[in-house]
Amino acid sequence: MNTKVTIAGVEFQNPIMEASGTFGSGMEYSEFVDLNKLGAVVTKGVANVPWPGNPTPRIAEVKSGMLNAIGLQNPGVEVFCERDLKFLEQYKDAKVVVNVCGHSAEEYIEVVDRLADEKRVDMLEINISCPNVKEGGIAFGQDPKAVEEITRLVKAHAKQPIVMKLSPNVTDIKVMAKAAEAGGADAISLINTLTGMKIDVERQSFVLANKTGGMSGPAVHPIAVRMVYECASTVSIPIIGMGGISTWEDAIEMMLAGATAVSIGTANFYNPTATLDILGGMKEYMERKGIEDINDIIGIVK
Repeated sequence: MNTKVTIAGVEFQNPIMEASGTFGSGMEYSEFVDLNKLGAVVTKGVANVPWPGNPTPRIAEVKSGMLNAIGLQNPGVEVFCERDLKFLEQYKDAKVVVNVCGHSAEEYIEVVDRLADEKRVDMLEINISCPNVKEGGIAFGQDPKAVEEITRLVKAHAKQPIVMKLSPNVTDIKVMAKAAEAGGADAISLINTLTGMKIDVERQSFVLANKTGGMSGPAVHPIAVRMVYECASTVSIPIIGMGGISTWEDAIEMMLAGATAVSIGTANFYNPTATLDILGGMKEYMERKGIEDINDIIGIVK
């Protein structure tokens, strides 16, 4: 039974990753999950300099999910290389995908250049839901011209394959997928969180200090499946599907819609072993259905 999948020439031992920002760099979860059994460890967002993130409170539970407004808090690329990448050197079987964030093209490129010769970095995931400070704060991922431009600029500097992480907070996700492909992306990942809000009716105030936050969890899964399906029908590059995956059925559904690999996010917060639980369920499904190669189910539902 083959569970290996290949994205942009990088072979993963299975299609299971965890979504950026829900797993640190694996250090915190390593006592619950054997990282060597994952297809890849996807790190939290890394910027060129330390980012303090948003004021608290910045996480709120909502029906069938959660809101977060962390603000991509991170210690910066130098600490990341010295601490996180060094930690991940002991896990040779899992690939390492580094999520990169920035407020301008120059900030993205600075991180990409710094990571270019890091042997432990197998792939870069570019978070284009960051606010573009030069365009008045609109996210890079909400303007197809900006998506294509930042993709092209990053691709020109990257030594590793690049995955553009798409925001669902757009009118037509297919337009953004095509823009990323046109810019030279090796793959795309979707969906990032949906913008949401929660108000405390007793205090009559916003629950999050930031007022709005990114909605994730089981409630967004049907939206994510639809968007992955639409993009798979539009572009020819591989897709990493994510959004509300909490069971093996969710992961299989995402692959049937067209994803080559899947990322588990919010489920990690209430089930630290969610990634391997889901992988186990997928293997049992393959045995029950007589599926010899996981690649045979990718995008077969038309």
